[in-house]
Amino acid sequence: MLFQQIINGLVAGSVYALVALGYTMIFGILGIVNFAQGEIYMFGAFGAILTLNATGSLALAIPAGILSACIVGLLLERFAFRPLRGMHPLIPLISAIGASIFLSSLARLMFGPEDRSFPIDFGFEGFNLFSAYITWLQLVIMAVSIIMMILLWLFMNMSRHGKAVRAVAMDSDAARLSGINVNRAYVIVFLLGSALSGVAGILMAIYYNSTSPGMGTLPGLKAFSAAILGGVGSIPGAIIGGLVLGIAENLGAAYISSNFKDAFAFIVLVLVLVIRPRGILGSGR
Repeated sequence: MLFQQIINGLVAGSVYALVALGYTMIFGILGIVNFAQGEIYMFGAFGAILTLNATGSLALAIPAGILSACIVGLLLERFAFRPLRGMHPLIPLISAIGASIFLSSLARLMFGPEDRSFPIDFGFEGFNLFSAYITWLQLVIMAVSIIMMILLWLFMNMSRHGKAVRAVAMDSDAARLSGINVNRAYVIVFLLGSALSGVAGILMAIYYNSTSPGMGTLPGLKAFSAAILGGVGSIPGAIIGGLVLGIAENLGAAYISSNFKDAFAFIVLVLVLVIRPRGILGSGR
């Protein structure tokens, strides 16, 4: 049972980590918390399922879902955050909360309040490993999450644009003086964070076979908690925070009470922050 819960926790945690990466990258470069990250996750899932319903092609549905998430993220950057740069941090925070409420309401208006399921049955076949039953879908979710994290690491460390983003995150004024296009770096960060959240939304919509306008709220909050737990602004910290959170909530639900599954993630967050206020890998910023 322990191994089973750890596997379940790694599946949930890997998805939280993808969304948390969006939170932490945007905070790392702009110093703001984008509370609409959960709604970007939701729009990614809806983009995929609507395309799948229209075309019947999963190969088209997945890129369409990611593209939907990226478009929402870019619109947020352009209209909700760019005009507020340089203002008091509370102002973009309020803008982010407002954007989250607006996008959630817009989704209810566009897609209706009812749940939608995927028209394809992905099945839950799997295999036994030690005392756990692992489905192929769980393995795919973990593998896709790991691949996305590796691609992000390669982009940030090996590409010219990734290095520019890191330079802007360290000192935007110095980066601007050295010829780096700071605006482009901000756009790239929103694009990357939105794509990761879109992938996470698609994976969870497939896993639970359900898509609804409110599906991004709780995962968004948990991913935000994961980013804080790992240390806001730290990319490795967001990954570790997501995995710790996912495992903690599954172990708590299995061994204490499933009624408080969602609460365990936040209890762990509080306990860790009491011991280490900056998070597991947080810096002094």
